[in-house]
Amino acid sequence: MDQNVELLETDRFDCVVVNVIKTMNYKGVTVEDTFSGGRVYFGKVPNDFDVQIGDVLYIGAKPLGEDRTRGSMEVYLYDENDKKLDWTLIY
Repeated sequence: MDQNVELLETDRFDCVVVNVIKTMNYKGVTVEDTFSGGRVYFGKVPNDFDVQIGDVLYIGAKPLGEDRTRGSMEVYLYDENDKKLDWTLIY
């Protein structure tokens, strides 16, 4: 799996932060796609990143495997300045 893959800004879409969990080292952030209502949880957002419920962040997904309609995806979380905050796998 290549974590260095950069998705184009046009491949990203906005999501609303619906939950923030603060831990000692990271923040757990759940975002929701406003169109589909789908949610994704990111567990290692840097603790120094200021994020609140209702904020807009951006996600992009890279399908894994040949069939782009089924299977796993790498999903990346970005801030409004295109800084990568975290990534996760969806199966």
